[in-house]
Amino acid sequence: MLVDSHCHLNYKGLIEEQGAVLDRARESGVTAMLNISTRESEWRDIVATAERESDVWSSIGIHPHEADAHPDIDLAKLVKEVEHERVIAIGETGLDYYYDHSDRDRQRQSFRTHIHAARETGLPIIVHTRDAEDDTAAIMAEEMEQGAYTGVIHCFTASEDFAHKALDLGLYISISGIVTFKNAKDLQATAAKLPMDRLLVETDAPFLAPVPHRGKTGEPAFVADTAKFLAELRGEDYSELCEITAENFYRLFNKARP
Repeated sequence: MLVDSHCHLNYKGLIEEQGAVLDRARESGVTAMLNISTRESEWRDIVATAERESDVWSSIGIHPHEADAHPDIDLAKLVKEVEHERVIAIGETGLDYYYDHSDRDRQRQSFRTHIHAARETGLPIIVHTRDAEDDTAAIMAEEMEQGAYTGVIHCFTASEDFAHKALDLGLYISISGIVTFKNAKDLQATAAKLPMDRLLVETDAPFLAPVPHRGKTGEPAFVADTAKFLAELRGEDYSELCEITAENFYRLFNKARP
């Protein structure tokens, strides 16, 4: 079993040949994919893909880049949308201070709203964080004190200290193709030490194609390359890493459990 825990099948670069993309993923051993939403206008199509494809699941959420454009996304709306049987997660959400495409206060407000929805529904939250470790960690900790929730730090590139903070809160950490890049030494060092029972793998396709596909459009099939690199980095058997990360996926996203 091999799961791509985070991809964007409806994004440009994949949507034009989505059927072929899915076929290549299956041929590479991928047995499930989580198709992530980032703005409200995507929700219907992303859920429709999950309705059509039995090995594809969906999320509902607003990316921090889109926070300014979605002032009307409140707790009630998120809770209503995730009732669909093919929606297994909330997000992606979080904080991005690298690009600052949305006001930081608005990003923080949106992030907390998504966490509240995760707490109310019991669905895990998918967290994006870039150049915002301190605020992300503080908000997650403050919200955890208000009531437990689950989630994952997706496409992890943060510090080892942040990894420990997320793990201490009970969250999972997902590793993308970035770990295969030559200049990702710090990430590789952290990834080598992550606890196996909290580890996921992802592509974030169509972005971040791993070695040996750098420069190409990323796709879910490439999660196999990331998993192979990660297994070698950690000194573990590839098949075992695939199986355990898949088990972790279904433990976290238990609405998708067979």
